[in-house]
Amino acid sequence: MRISERGYGEEGRERLTLVPENVDDLWHLAHVLEPGDLVEGDTTRRIQRNDDQMRDTGGQREHIFVTLKVEDVEFARFANRLRVSGVIVGCSREDQLNAHHTLNVEEHDEITVEKHFKPDQTERLEEATEAAENPDVAIATVEEGAAYVHTVQQYGTEEYASFTKPTGKGEFSRPREELFAELGEALAHLDADAVILAGPGFTKSDARDYIDEEYRDLSDRITTVDTSAAGDRGVHEVLKRGAVDEVQKETRISKEASLIDDLTENIATGAKATYGPEDVAEAAEFGAIETLLVVDERLRTERQGDGDWEIDVNEVIESVERQGGDVVVFSSEFAPGEQLSNLSGIGAILRYRLQ
Repeated sequence: MRISERGYGEEGRERLTLVPENVDDLWHLAHVLEPGDLVEGDTTRRIQRNDDQMRDTGGQREHIFVTLKVEDVEFARFANRLRVSGVIVGCSREDQLNAHHTLNVEEHDEITVEKHFKPDQTERLEEATEAAENPDVAIATVEEGAAYVHTVQQYGTEEYASFTKPTGKGEFSRPREELFAELGEALAHLDADAVILAGPGFTKSDARDYIDEEYRDLSDRITTVDTSAAGDRGVHEVLKRGAVDEVQKETRISKEASLIDDLTENIATGAKATYGPEDVAEAAEFGAIETLLVVDERLRTERQGDGDWEIDVNEVIESVERQGGDVVVFSSEFAPGEQLSNLSGIGAILRYRLQ
């Protein structure tokens, strides 16, 4: 994310001119923008004409500049765009005022956001700005007969490729080199700045030797890590052990993986942890929260007034921060966020056990 201009609008609202530089940045914006915010940007709109010179043809698209009062925001992940819908309150064509419109924001589009930013939203934008300097990372996990490649995004990990080649004895077994060749080809095509090669036993070492020999351009970018499994479970182990952090400083997903493990372990042992909106709010009242964990989608729903919690989540967050606690907003796109969603979407690691 690039912030090209800062200022203030009416009623003390902050004005930030932003340029999302990748899909991660669009995802961040989806969790920053809320109903009532103002968003400005260039767009196209179908303008209907019906005059003496031109019969009504259903309208032609024209480039216009609009200011929307936001009603809805959607991160269209597979279309690589952010859809911001609302009412036009400012426009280069006055005849379009008060009409509904959707602003499609893509990578490298410049928009200006005017709103009262909450502390966690400001922190999210700062993280996105700092992350622009991070290298691209791939996690390759391999075991006998199977290999997987995942890319590391700020909103989680995504499976890029998977391969199955039965090895060992039997009619349908294939040489291990065929599996290693497909893995090497996928990594070469992906062309990540760094690759973490993980898995159980000696298979990953053999895969590393093959790639070093056949794909020498990849050799200097590979780091090997021991895990007990391949696939999603192996990726989780890589993140939990902080292997990605050696390449990307304090990535949010490795932090989330570690925190959700701490939370669930403490819950299982009856130690210093709690979850659920009412219990977390009570812990906040006592000043007992060391780290508050909340899922971004749930936080957004509650802030918009569409949720069913009987607490004010903003008051809980402010209370935790006022008393020196940390607030971590989890991505709903990543496995730890899914785990936290199953625990009502909010939890807390405590300074001490509550009776």
